[in-house]
Amino acid sequence: METVQPPQPIPSRTQFVLEAVKHAILTGQLSSGQPLVETELAARFGVSKTPVREALKTLAGRGLVVMNEYRGVTVRTVDAGMARAVYDVRLLLEPEALRRGVIASRSALGGARSALERADQAADRAERSLANRDFHRALYLPCGNPLLTRMLDELRDQAALVSTVAWQAVPSWEREAAEHREILARALDGDADGAARLLYAHIEGFVRRAFPEADAEAALPDEAPPGTAPATPAASAAPADAAPATAAPAAPTRTERRP
Repeated sequence: METVQPPQPIPSRTQFVLEAVKHAILTGQLSSGQPLVETELAARFGVSKTPVREALKTLAGRGLVVMNEYRGVTVRTVDAGMARAVYDVRLLLEPEALRRGVIASRSALGGARSALERADQAADRAERSLANRDFHRALYLPCGNPLLTRMLDELRDQAALVSTVAWQAVPSWEREAAEHREILARALDGDADGAARLLYAHIEGFVRRAFPEADAEAALPDEAPPGTAPATPAASAAPADAAPATAAPAAPTRTERRP
């Protein structure tokens, strides 16, 4: 007997507009700072203004558009401060999620391999950007912590927006693709700490190359990659058998009398 596939649910008008506008933003069809006019979008998608308004509110909550009482709705502008803020959180969470995923189940990383292949075969920057998002999600998805996964999922759209803007200025995806292959190879070999270190360096290196001015604005110290202990400054270390320093005598106050 032939298997019958269940019918696919029809997305709501709001969801349809949401996905269409998000796709246009993340693939560069809508540029940073571009106005998003409700009436124009409603006519474009053949819907009323209500689902457009709801979709834009959701996109604002995800950090992809900005709603202003006087200027209306615009695509979010990516600057060095925004890029560093998003990528700092990724640096804190994503390498650790990958490390846990490798320890839990290397076999669950098949999605990352598929995303790499799609990126290599991408016909344009839009397809490559979407494959890049899928690759990173496939790395942290097996971490086994739903809260950690959800936190990283909430950053995906903003991280993708940063990479889209960066690639428009400096198309460095070939370098990122090579780093992706190294990360995945280390993960599939079962080297959890090594894969996490490579991922940390990959994320850190990208934002430094794409937004060098972010370092001057943030002035953040380099953090030790996951799996390594931070170096202890030599000046703060003292031999275990060293004699305690003798405190200098306090200067006499005006009410004290010298002998």
